[in-house]
Amino acid sequence: MNNPIKVAVTGAGGRMGREVVKMVLEDPELRLVAAIDHSGDGRDAGEMVGLGACGIKLTSDLELALVEGQPDVMVDFTIPQAVMGNARTAIKHKVRPVIGTTGFRPEDIEELDRLCKAQGIGGIIAPNFSIGAILMMKFAAQAAKYMPHVEIIEYHGDQKLDAPSGTAVKTAELISQNRQELRQGNPNEEETIEGSRGGYYDGFRIHSVRLPGVFAQQEVIFGGYGQTLKIRHDSYERAGYMPGVNLAVKKAMGLDGIVYGFDHFID
Repeated sequence: MNNPIKVAVTGAGGRMGREVVKMVLEDPELRLVAAIDHSGDGRDAGEMVGLGACGIKLTSDLELALVEGQPDVMVDFTIPQAVMGNARTAIKHKVRPVIGTTGFRPEDIEELDRLCKAQGIGGIIAPNFSIGAILMMKFAAQAAKYMPHVEIIEYHGDQKLDAPSGTAVKTAELISQNRQELRQGNPNEEETIEGSRGGYYDGFRIHSVRLPGVFAQQEVIFGGYGQTLKIRHDSYERAGYMPGVNLAVKKAMGLDGIVYGFDHFID
């Protein structure tokens, strides 16, 4: 077997980060070499996820962890305020970023793409690593060719920091590739409560629901004469994202520059 891919996990102590740590430790083709978390409390990463000691301790010093661990790939599930700095640091050390944190602007992606290419490496930014969610996006993009009247409703827990979700934005981008801008609804409609029609994107609306008890769901609703089409995806636990993250880590090794969206790897 070839040498395992060496992986650093940023945000390792978070709920998603722990799933990534567990996934890496359970795959013989991967090797955990660094676990970075703002707490940096020195816990063993393996013990943290219930797999027994692995010898990798949680640290808050990203740069030192990259220098000492020399990872091939850094998986980042942190927060929008931290992810750009983390990615710049990783790329500086020729570590390929695989990023599930959302909140990126187009200019952020362009910057990271430029930095990666200058270092001769690649990386992946994906608003969603769920195979089912990617299929939902692809089905929605296909449907938009024939049913241009559409709205998106996305549901997340009340602690999510960005709205709309990265998944909703990516879905909207894919829909817009197959649909001319079309202002929907009555041209004389008036919002009696500001924002009640949702966020405007290329002629259609995106609605963000934030409630405790909700994990992650999205519904894309198409309307036509005498009919509607609803495409919905529901996520129930974070482990459902791990097959996609695993594939992304392995795909990143052969990329040049940043790929935005996991849909590029699902035919």
